[in-house]
Amino acid sequence: MRALVVDKPEAGQTARAAFRDLAESELPDGEVVVRVSHSTVNYKDGLAVTGRAPVVRRFPMVPGIDLVGLVESSSSPQVKPGDAVLLNGWGLGETHPGAYAPRARVKADWLVPLPQGMAPAEAAAIGTAGYTAMLCVMALERYGLTPDRGPVLVTGAAGGVGSVAIALLSALGWYVAASTGRPEEQGYLESLGAKEIVPRDRYAGGAARPLGKEVWAAAVDTVGSKTLAGLLTELRYGGAVAACGLAQGMDLPASVAPFILRGVALLGVDSVMAPRPLRLEAWSRLAQQLDRGKLAAMTKTIGLDQVPETAEAILAGRVRGRVVVEIGG
Repeated sequence: MRALVVDKPEAGQTARAAFRDLAESELPDGEVVVRVSHSTVNYKDGLAVTGRAPVVRRFPMVPGIDLVGLVESSSSPQVKPGDAVLLNGWGLGETHPGAYAPRARVKADWLVPLPQGMAPAEAAAIGTAGYTAMLCVMALERYGLTPDRGPVLVTGAAGGVGSVAIALLSALGWYVAASTGRPEEQGYLESLGAKEIVPRDRYAGGAARPLGKEVWAAAVDTVGSKTLAGLLTELRYGGAVAACGLAQGMDLPASVAPFILRGVALLGVDSVMAPRPLRLEAWSRLAQQLDRGKLAAMTKTIGLDQVPETAEAILAGRVRGRVVVEIGG
């Protein structure tokens, strides 16, 4: 089968993905073989395909961290041939061959049933980004934050997580502000439910002082680094940030002042190893609460051949919303 594969680079070279024929015997052990119909291109996929960061930790590796398809064969009682399933995380595309191939062999425990009434392409459009956005919303809710507490800020707003987060939070009644470095996306962000556009530069330089004006009751941050440090200084007393990304960097040059003087919280959100009950809840809510029209408006579809160029574009900040990959073969 024709697949996009990252092979181990020679000394001094950067690992990059290339198309080649992959034998099914090269796939690792697993109880279930899935015929893949759709995948996506996420920021992490961009890093894996281009080799810009050591996302891939085993070689050879098929990238693609999102998988949607039909079970072709199964030795597990949990799933049976013909079941429509999806998979996000669990090292897919990093330590376990992913979805940029017509078939994948995976563990049954990793699979989530395709929600009733949701098309495979819609599940792919949501993907890891949308599922992570819902986990962020759920984290803020578990902390006790509600729309009546004040506005919520979403950073990296035009990206996949940001776009879905805006649509979800708006539907739940929040006043949503969208932080972006792409002012030309204002109309797009407003169509998803953003009521205010905040320039990226407001926080990109970091915290000007330990505490700023109290503005945000909550935030969903996909950027990390100085941006996260800056917005922490403007959280209202008792507010919280659901942090799930590191587009600007993994560092956090912040002060403890917001935490000890305003009682704010930093809520880490992980989608890769999230337990199954949390995944099922997130996907159930996405099926019920995410506006399918808004999802369609934020989504473009490409073929597998276009993944390498799209990987470059997503790292360069030229991709908005979600990119679905139709897997052929």
